[in-house]
Amino acid sequence: MNFMKMMKQAADLQQRMQAKQEELATQTVEHSSGGGMVTVVARGNLTIERVRLDPKVVDAADVEMLEDLVASAVNGALQAAREMAAREMATLTEGLGLPPGMKLPFS
Repeated sequence: MNFMKMMKQAADLQQRMQAKQEELATQTVEHSSGGGMVTVVARGNLTIERVRLDPKVVDAADVEMLEDLVASAVNGALQAAREMAAREMATLTEGLGLPPGMKLPFS
């Protein structure tokens, strides 16, 4: 394979990865804690879109519990978003023969 062809393939891959990242910014995942008392929706670009609280969980006498539930729901939503993004990005590199888990510098 000649150098110019490799460079074009790398540029094409980078463009597809950029498009996939833009697409991921529109996809969402959801994670709940406390039996659904706190729900967090995260985007594939690892930003939080929404936090929903069941009014029953808002208790001024137990703010610590609410904080724990929010942290748990956020962490779960972000983990789900990371997994979704990894699956989506892996589809771009399937035919490249890269070792499993290898990350490209621009991903």
